Amino acid sequence: MLGCFYFLLSEAAEWWDRGILHNVTSVITIFSAEERKVQRRLSVLASLILAGAIFGCNQSPSPEAKKGDATTSPTPKAEVKQKGVIGVSLLTMANPFFKVMGDAMQAAGGKIDFTVNISAGEMDAARQKDQVNDFIAKKVTAIVLSPVDSRSIGTSILEANKAGIPVFTADIGCLDPVAKVVSHIATDNYGGGRLAGEALVKAIGGKGTVAIITHPEVESVILRAKGFKEVIAKYPDIKIVAELPGGGQRDASFKTAQDILEKHPDLNGIFAINDPSALGAVAAIEKAGKIGTIKVVGFDGMPEAKQAIKAGKIYADIVQYPEKIGEMTIQAVGRFMAGETVPAKTLIPAGTYLKSDADKDASLK
Repeated sequence: MLGCFYFLLSEAAEWWDRGILHNVTSVITIFSAEERKVQRRLSVLASLILAGAIFGCNQSPSPEAKKGDATTSPTPKAEVKQKGVIGVSLLTMANPFFKVMGDAMQAAGGKIDFTVNISAGEMDAARQKDQVNDFIAKKVTAIVLSPVDSRSIGTSILEANKAGIPVFTADIGCLDPVAKVVSHIATDNYGGGRLAGEALVKAIGGKGTVAIITHPEVESVILRAKGFKEVIAKYPDIKIVAELPGGGQRDASFKTAQDILEKHPDLNGIFAINDPSALGAVAAIEKAGKIGTIKVVGFDGMPEAKQAIKAGKIYADIVQYPEKIGEMTIQAVGRFMAGETVPAKTLIPAGTYLKSDADKDASLK
């Protein structure tokens, strides 16, 4: 209210300086008695207008006015400050397993306020090394790797170690004894390999010839093959007649399976170290007209492989859980960066998926 009063006083002073009020006063002195009555009425009216103006200045704005007033608009929600950036380089995004794992990592990062940048070596060790170098140059908070080559990745991890950037591995470990990895989170691949061996033994009735389509550059596959062979070794009537690389890819495994079938036409079973390898083997077996005769055991548990099990083209799949691996890896990064001690290794048990499971699986058509 005082602000409005001072404003009116200042306006009156300006009128005086300009002679307006002085002239009005001079005119009033020569008014007749009747004119003075009119003048007094005008003065009363002016007083009422002035009082109304002062009273109006003292009123609070209505709720509606407040809503439209830019100075009283709601304060924008503050952005959540990110704690850091995690650089991730996976084996490949061509395998749905790693796509699921990468998505889980990004979702887990969002829950703890870390940005997770996903890339993949796409089966190219040199490309993955370049990605790690880029992470180091950008000074990321932490690095997560699913190595393309478990041995050669050691030099890249050592560079990250020198830069003071903690390194974690997911699904696939590092075999370099000098490189320092904070924590490794993966499927129990050795145990999964044993489950694969037991499944194939049952599929072929404890006797016959079998082959392995492998990918020996990768630590997880080395463990799977080891567990598988240990189980098969207990059965003298089963012989492993071939162990050939398929690169973990469908097309390469198709060609590998064709070579095996040409050399061993009486083959009874194949252990394929992942689902793309298993599906490549199925394509070769189907082309040879031996679906149902040659039993296939895969490893991953992806939807397409489960569908093939339901169709009777794959006998069993060893199931792993990429969502859990991805989530647990990022959680480990978060705990470590918060100063907590995390386990050097976390292994998640695998499971066996058979046709009886597929027939009850509501996610399958």
